[in-house]
Amino acid sequence: MPITARCGVKSLVKAVTAIIALLAGLLAGASTASAASIVEVTGFGSNPGALKMFRYVPDGLPANRPVVVALHGCTQNAAGYGTGSGWVQLADRFGFSVVLPEQQSANNSSKCFNWFESGDIARGQGEAESIAQMVRRQLTDTGADPARVVVSGLSSGGAMTAVMLATYPDMFANGGVVAGIAYKCATSMIDAFSCMNPGKNLSPAQLGDAVRGASGHTGPWPTVSVWQGDADFTVRPANATELVEQWTNVHGIPATPTSTDTVAGYPHAVYASGGRTLVETYTITGMGHGQPLDPGTADGQCGQAGAYLLDVNICAAWHMSAAWGLTG
Repeated sequence: MPITARCGVKSLVKAVTAIIALLAGLLAGASTASAASIVEVTGFGSNPGALKMFRYVPDGLPANRPVVVALHGCTQNAAGYGTGSGWVQLADRFGFSVVLPEQQSANNSSKCFNWFESGDIARGQGEAESIAQMVRRQLTDTGADPARVVVSGLSSGGAMTAVMLATYPDMFANGGVVAGIAYKCATSMIDAFSCMNPGKNLSPAQLGDAVRGASGHTGPWPTVSVWQGDADFTVRPANATELVEQWTNVHGIPATPTSTDTVAGYPHAVYASGGRTLVETYTITGMGHGQPLDPGTADGQCGQAGAYLLDVNICAAWHMSAAWGLTG
C-alpha cells in the first residue's frame, strides 16, 4: 500500500552512502561479509504444529547471548522476513541468534500462522508448542541466555507473537507486535476477518483474562511493543488499541500513556510503571500494511525494502532491539 513520502534528500543520502560503502569494500580487496547463513533445523521436537524451523547464528557467537524469534507474515517465508525485517543484519551487528519459524502451505494456503485456530494457540498444542520447541532447541544448541529470549512478528506473525506472549510468558522477556492482533480476538477463521477489519472492541478485562487464562503464569509478564500503520486497511489500527488494553490490563496499569513523544517524526506512547516501560506504541502515520524499515547501517537503521517491508525511515527491529537491551 502507498506510503507518505517523507524525505527525498534522505533517500539520496542513503544511495550515496551505499555507493561509498561499495567502493570502500572494493578498494579494501576483501569481503567483510559473515560466512554464516540461514539454515534449516530438523528434528527439533514433536512439532505438533507441523512448522519448519530455520535459524541464523552469527559466526563465533559466544554463549549467554539473546535469542530473537522472528515470525513472518502471510505469503512470506522465514528467510525473506528474517533478512528483510533487519533481524539478521542486527544479529551480526549486536551478537544474538535468530529463530525463524516458517509456516507451510499445507497448514494454511496463504502461509499465515494460524493465530485464530484454538488448537494452535493453546500452551502445549499446535503451532504455539512447535515454536516453543524451536526456542528450547536453540537454547540447547547455542547456550543462549534463557532470560533474554524475545519474539516479534508481522501481521499473522504479529498475531502469533501475541499468542506466544500469552501462552509462554515464562519463555519470553519481551515481544514486538507489528500490524498484529490481540490474543484470542478470534478463535475461528471467519472470526479472524472481523478482528482484522474493522476490528473488535472487547473490554480490557476480557482481553486481560484471555492472557491470564492461557497459562498458569503469575508474573512477571513480558513487555510489549506495538507497531501500527494508521493507513493499514488489512489490519485496522483499532487492533493496536486492543493490544494496549490487553497488555496494560495484564500488567495492572492504566491504558493511558505515562508519556508521549515522537521518534523519527512518528507518534510514540509509553505505558510505564516504576520508571520501567511495560507497553509502548509506535503509530506510523501514512503507512499501510507492513514492517517499518529504514535501510542502512547507521544507528537506528536496518532492513531491506520489499513486499510488506516498507521503507518509512524508521526500523522497528532496531528500536525494539534498543528497548530490550539487545544493542549493548
